Amino acid sequence: MKKILIIRFSSIGDIVLTSPVVRRIKLQKPEIEIHYLTKKSFKSILENNPYISKIHSIEKNVSEVIAELKKENFDFVIDLHNNLRSAETKLKLGKPSFSFKKLNFKKWVLVNFKINHMPAIHIVDRYLQAAEKLGIQNDHKGLDYFIPTKDEIAISSLPTNHQNGFIGFVIGAKFATKKLPTEKIISICKKLNQPIVLLGGKEDEVVAKEIEKSVGSIIYNACGKYNLNQSASIIKQAKKIITHDTGLMHIATALGKEIISIWGNTVPNFGFAPYLPHQNSKMVEVKNLSCRPCSKIGYAKCPKGHFKCMMEIDEEKLINHCQ
Repeated sequence: MKKILIIRFSSIGDIVLTSPVVRRIKLQKPEIEIHYLTKKSFKSILENNPYISKIHSIEKNVSEVIAELKKENFDFVIDLHNNLRSAETKLKLGKPSFSFKKLNFKKWVLVNFKINHMPAIHIVDRYLQAAEKLGIQNDHKGLDYFIPTKDEIAISSLPTNHQNGFIGFVIGAKFATKKLPTEKIISICKKLNQPIVLLGGKEDEVVAKEIEKSVGSIIYNACGKYNLNQSASIIKQAKKIITHDTGLMHIATALGKEIISIWGNTVPNFGFAPYLPHQNSKMVEVKNLSCRPCSKIGYAKCPKGHFKCMMEIDEEKLINHCQ
């Protein structure tokens, strides 16, 4: 076997969670050339990975790259997405392949009946199972994230009162029910009373400005000012990271940071908790809510209207974890 294709189209966190598979294949089988198929919008996550020989990317459809992929004449395909697009890719390539199990029915049972039949195994270990036919074994060294030199942010470029240490606060998430309400974030930041860098994308700028205005000079609003790798560089230099269940949480874990992860409508039982995190990392959640989890991903607003999973987050407990 000389050349394999790994498939994972999206998104940030899920791609970072495939990094142990990439590393173990290359280090255990250095003669294998690893190619990776993803969406163009997530290509930057992989471009600096020394274990990947070539990245193939699509905008929307796999038809954009099928001819290119066929020319590569892969020996094996590892499907770490397991959806219609990846199935189409495997069918058209006609090569031996293996997919990881998504366990969608068990997730559905957990969401709808609050009965947990999910295996006590992390998604990373399920990804690694998809590579078992190659004789790949887990090295238990966690996740990888490689920041290109051009995207390293000098701490001297931050405000003066943030240059001697700060807490990074990831305020965004794809769905509203995975995020603390703005007033809770403001309250937490005021109680922390130490330099804080707000992290997120352009979609978080409005909320970030509101937090900055309410809290004052201890806040540096980095939302929308940096690309993903630059945000990772800021995370790398933080003392600790407070984060929702989102892609930057997994990047922070990969960079070995102590994190305080906040869980709303989703639960760690789905298998997406921080993987082999820093020993002092903590998870903060409201347990024993009859409505939680209400979704395996999230909603634009709480289906019940009360949003207890986030409104009842213990602020003092969270703050104590940051001391």
